[in-house]
Amino acid sequence: EHADEPTGAAMLIEVEAALGGDGRISHWAFDLWSNTHTTRPGGAGALLAARHLAKPFAPEPAELSISPSGNGDRNAVPLYTIPNTRIRWHFLPDMPVRVSALRGLGAYANVFALESMIDDLAREAGADPVEFRLRHLDDPRARAVVELAAERSSWSASVPAEGFGRGFAFARYKNLAAYLAIAVDVEVNPETGRVRVVRAVSAIDAGEAVSPDGIRNQTEGGILQSISWTLYEQATFDDTRMTSTDWSSYPILRFASVPDSVEVHIVEQPGEPFLGAGEAAQGPTAAALGNAVRQAIGRRIHDLPISRERIKAAASA
Repeated sequence: EHADEPTGAAMLIEVEAALGGDGRISHWAFDLWSNTHTTRPGGAGALLAARHLAKPFAPEPAELSISPSGNGDRNAVPLYTIPNTRIRWHFLPDMPVRVSALRGLGAYANVFALESMIDDLAREAGADPVEFRLRHLDDPRARAVVELAAERSSWSASVPAEGFGRGFAFARYKNLAAYLAIAVDVEVNPETGRVRVVRAVSAIDAGEAVSPDGIRNQTEGGILQSISWTLYEQATFDDTRMTSTDWSSYPILRFASVPDSVEVHIVEQPGEPFLGAGEAAQGPTAAALGNAVRQAIGRRIHDLPISRERIKAAASA
């Protein structure tokens, strides 16, 4: 199955930003390169088996799809108030492997890049990462989830010991669905590259909560899935085939490595429209992990996954 199934589309992102004299972001440029992130519903050519019939169906060409909810550009536009912004999606129609929808589409990598830059700008401004985000947020519901996650996690940018990191991140999925903020605590061994996720504390506003347990379950699952993506998962291939074909060559998060504690706090919004909650956690969790690892080892890792090899290389550089 690993050898034949489609993968999520690869992405490359470059972000350029500047601070004004008032400590606020004055300029923002965001460029991303990727293929399409969904081939649904598609025709027969989207099915691998249809390409191996006696009279095969040809693969369907990737199409650039622009919609309010986004595709490869999902969550590429920051929700923060920034006066001068430029966002560009450089569409790459040809990829060496089949691609299709990975949960969250482009939001996972876009939020990782965006919130990594926000943290780096906060550091440059000499500001607390949470306060810096609030400084640029006008939406009261966005501010509320950031403040609640900070409060319930007893947020502090300082760390108690060497090798310990604390990271924070925020996004509103698709910029029109659920709001989510998360704080993550990690312990990093720079010699082995091992990351232990100690705690994850999130706050989510999904509109009126018809099923609070359902929201918690979706969010907890999204956090764990994102930890697996961010620290372990990577599809590999050579000139002829996929090479990540089993759980050894394609490692995932194991039970022994799940966080000691995962908290989901819901912002109740009686009477407000229902907002999609199933894919809100993946991007912010990845960014919070990246920010926590950066604090723990003193260097930013820009490539995913944040593997043991990359941590050891960054820590020894």
